[in-house]
Amino acid sequence: MRPLPSPFDRLAAGLPAEIDVFGNELLNRRLLTKDLAFPLDERTEFGLHGLLPDRVLSIEEQIALEHEHLQRKTDDLERYIGLAALQDRNATAFYRLLAEHIEAYLPIAYTPTVGRACQEFSHIVRRTRGIWLTPADRDRIPEVLRAAPYEDVRLIVVTDNERILGLGDQGAGGMAIPIGKLALYTAGSGIHPVVTLPVSLDVGTDNHLLLEDPLYLGFRAPRLRGAAYDAFVEAFVIGVHEVWPGCLIQFEDFKQHNALRLLDRYRDRVPCFNDDIQGTSAVVVAGVMAGLRLLEGSWQDQRIVLAGSGAAGIGIARLLRLAMLRSGVPEADVRRALVLVDSHGLVHDARHELDADKVDLAYPVGLAMDAGLVVEREGREEVPQLLDVVRAIQPTVLIGTTGHAGSFTEPVIRTMAAGTDRPIVLPLSNPTANTEAIPADILAWTEGRALVATGSPFDPVEIGGLRREIGQANNVFIFPGVGLGAIVTETRGVTDEMFLVAAQTLAEHVSVERLAMGALYPSVVTLRQVSRQIAIRVAAEAIGAGLSPLPADTDVEALVDAATWWPAYAPYRRAAVARPAVAAGIED
Repeated sequence: MRPLPSPFDRLAAGLPAEIDVFGNELLNRRLLTKDLAFPLDERTEFGLHGLLPDRVLSIEEQIALEHEHLQRKTDDLERYIGLAALQDRNATAFYRLLAEHIEAYLPIAYTPTVGRACQEFSHIVRRTRGIWLTPADRDRIPEVLRAAPYEDVRLIVVTDNERILGLGDQGAGGMAIPIGKLALYTAGSGIHPVVTLPVSLDVGTDNHLLLEDPLYLGFRAPRLRGAAYDAFVEAFVIGVHEVWPGCLIQFEDFKQHNALRLLDRYRDRVPCFNDDIQGTSAVVVAGVMAGLRLLEGSWQDQRIVLAGSGAAGIGIARLLRLAMLRSGVPEADVRRALVLVDSHGLVHDARHELDADKVDLAYPVGLAMDAGLVVEREGREEVPQLLDVVRAIQPTVLIGTTGHAGSFTEPVIRTMAAGTDRPIVLPLSNPTANTEAIPADILAWTEGRALVATGSPFDPVEIGGLRREIGQANNVFIFPGVGLGAIVTETRGVTDEMFLVAAQTLAEHVSVERLAMGALYPSVVTLRQVSRQIAIRVAAEAIGAGLSPLPADTDVEALVDAATWWPAYAPYRRAAVARPAVAAGIED
């Protein structure tokens, strides 16, 4: 991996660096300021005396103070605003706070609180961040991208704002998602923020509440569709790789058909992935793998029903299929073991007007009929519903990505539990209000036998005198490590095999103690360790697959460690000759 732009190459390594701004300008640079932590010699050298109170704080004291500020707030959205203000003022302190208190602030910086931030974005934003592109920019995208604050961008998280969590079209408010994801990249894997950029493809909105809001900040027009939309996205991808060749693009919160179509269009052209499809699939497959570790089960013996066949559900099914095939399960058995249910019912290959996205995952109608599922009655199409499918298939694993609260009803869960001793149940829909069933109910309906993990955080559940930890199937366990591994190897592509490797690595990091308490995921406090191992294995996969220019004997551990930044202050020296801030890559 090539070095970071100056002066961040030395700062990230903890080495003294020459800084060419001083006084208030230095204090106001969020990636350079130390605020009250500037030592006395640097206060003298950079003209800071009188601009700061007398006391010099350590970064540890700063973090304690910021933690105290946030804990005084009683509303999570206000805590989100407080975190955003810290990120705007002192980025090093922000990332250190998030990294050291990830368990406390992950639900604030990201799900579920980020959902509220998206909904109220126009009314809570204090300082804009990243790049905003509208249809008016289509013919000047490279020019607009070059206005970004950093000159060497290697990772972009981009959204078109149409499917934000389970909340739908949030227009310009969707920008909170790329901002949040990139904060987690830095806190979770140490990718330096100077090489990252959040982007909003603000192509309008069909959310009438936003269009009627006089203070709405986004492009006030109906959402761009069809050929014009495709041309705009194409211009964006071409523009990115004109300005920053090899930049990794993470597509985020695109609606199902666009998400799958764009991924298939660009995955072999540029380094890219879709976190809702591939990141979600990897974290879910990891949870199933961890459950099989505890139960000493094999892929061969699993029957899996996926409720919800949007982009996430299809991505999960694809990676489950790959995991089963790679473990040696015959393809015919895999087709028999994977069953999808969408909003209409069973996804089978004789269903009329089946979405093209679902065709290769559709359940063979002959197998459905053999299982007793009625697909036609008196010449009319019948589509079995979730309860019918669970009763017939007797799944060992039930996964929910429906976006609809209560989809896993008591009859569904009890019917599943009657057919398997230790059901694995994953109600994954976000935010919390959309979850298919709450863990306490699932455990009650299965007499405590179920292994449960959720998409949103839930408190532990007491049942039968035992405390059950509820693991969170959070993509944050996957994408930071995958992104780091891809960036350090400068890979030409991001493959499904990389996500399968990431899933296996995550499953291996669930401790025996966590599994004994019913948790299918590690504690989020281990995020940095998990991300490091995923990055190492993804990097090795990229090199082994011939997708990286690096030689086969590359020391990938050293490579990953050298690219990992721990937020801390380094010594400053006054540059002898000032240079333009933008050219130095430090304007923000």
